[in-house]
Amino acid sequence: MMTLSDFLREWNNDSEVLLVHTSGSTGAPKPMYVEKKRMMASARMTLQFLGLQTGDTALLCMPLDYIAGKMVVVRSLVGNLSLTDVGAVGHPMADEAAGDRFFDLAAMVPLQVYNSLGVEKERRRLMNIRHLLIGGGAVDEGLSAQLRDFPHAVWSTYGMTETLSHIALRRVNGPMASEWYTPLPGVTLHSDDDQCLVIEAPRVSASAIVTHDIVEFAANGRDFRILGRKDHVICCGGVKIQAEEVEKMLKPHILSPFFIGKAHDAKFGEIPVLVIESEETQHLRDIFVRVLPKYWIPKKIISVSVLPLTETGKPKRLL
Repeated sequence: MMTLSDFLREWNNDSEVLLVHTSGSTGAPKPMYVEKKRMMASARMTLQFLGLQTGDTALLCMPLDYIAGKMVVVRSLVGNLSLTDVGAVGHPMADEAAGDRFFDLAAMVPLQVYNSLGVEKERRRLMNIRHLLIGGGAVDEGLSAQLRDFPHAVWSTYGMTETLSHIALRRVNGPMASEWYTPLPGVTLHSDDDQCLVIEAPRVSASAIVTHDIVEFAANGRDFRILGRKDHVICCGGVKIQAEEVEKMLKPHILSPFFIGKAHDAKFGEIPVLVIESEETQHLRDIFVRVLPKYWIPKKIISVSVLPLTETGKPKRLL
């Protein structure tokens, strides 16, 4: 695992590019080279959006092998922030190097936030962060509810390695809480013919980035939310069903771990399938009828001891 010293040595060498690795969220992790000047431009976009100033403090608790951790350091270098490194650990707020200090900026994955919320001392320390960025996974309703009363700003991030970390932020708590992401300065967005998000951010990428994320724009035409992945659309009898939208509607009513997958079907082409870690499935049909549109109702229920996942830990939706 790369250390802060390793990264700084690479950052300060004569090369204009830096090697990073994709996270593997949409396939096998792969190496890619990015220009340091574009990483610095990305850092300035975030610093501007959040209003961070010279001398503000930042916490590093993410692995430096991936773009999210690297960008915490780059933001600190570009913005002259005072950086504290506690390592990529599951309980970053347990580290005495963090202590009861106030941090102006910290970035974490949802698991680190969940872990910190479960320990009262760590939860109090988490509340001392002026801007807490959460990325690398969804900030679901349960996590949002636990963060709702935090006194400072908590943000869900949208981005990927190709965009050099996030290009949009969504406020999770406080009066500005929203389900819509707001792009950073210099980012222009639109959708393609498949309703997938297209990102134009010339400061961080020389060409437009076409994602597989199905997007919906707010009335202002700028803010957006992600409905799901193009790969996760289920075409059932001519009706397009977004697996993530079905899961969102069912989640408040089903306690056991589950996901919505799809299976080939001779009559309908594809059918939605609910895969669940429970043998008690008799009550699920009543839930389906009560909360789902008719055409969204799973046509099959599969009971498993452990949810099938891909090599990168995502639900194996094609069954």
